[in-house]
Amino acid sequence: MKTPNGYEIVRICAVHLPQIATLETVCFADPWSEQSLELLLTDSAVGFAAVCEETVVGYGGMMTVVGEGQITNVAVDPACRRMGIGEAILDALLSEAKQRGAEQVALEVRVSNTAAVALYEKCGFEAAGVRKNFYRHPTEDALVMLKPL
Repeated sequence: MKTPNGYEIVRICAVHLPQIATLETVCFADPWSEQSLELLLTDSAVGFAAVCEETVVGYGGMMTVVGEGQITNVAVDPACRRMGIGEAILDALLSEAKQRGAEQVALEVRVSNTAAVALYEKCGFEAAGVRKNFYRHPTEDALVMLKPL
């Protein structure tokens, strides 16, 4: 699958993990390690990356358990934001969740991350609650969002 700007959306494999770990450090105050990202290579999870000329510019991951998908992270290189990459990654994750028989997909997002909240709402997610002090660096509440499939 291609994004509107020509990035290819591919299933994550081991070769992508070092670049994704670097992207994590650019995008998040509490990044996942390369070792933690190996979770996305297991049968109970999946990840998709936006790649251009072998460079990962975005990725998203999801765990699936008994009828539900749980999006772990969606990250896009700051230089490549607002180009449809995040939405294309979300579309791939939602499609995979449907194929795996999930009835809904859940995620958490910082309440202050208005750009991400807007993207999730555009993709059909709705606010379902708040997890107090969920995030660190800085401490912040998480908005829980759900999308029925």
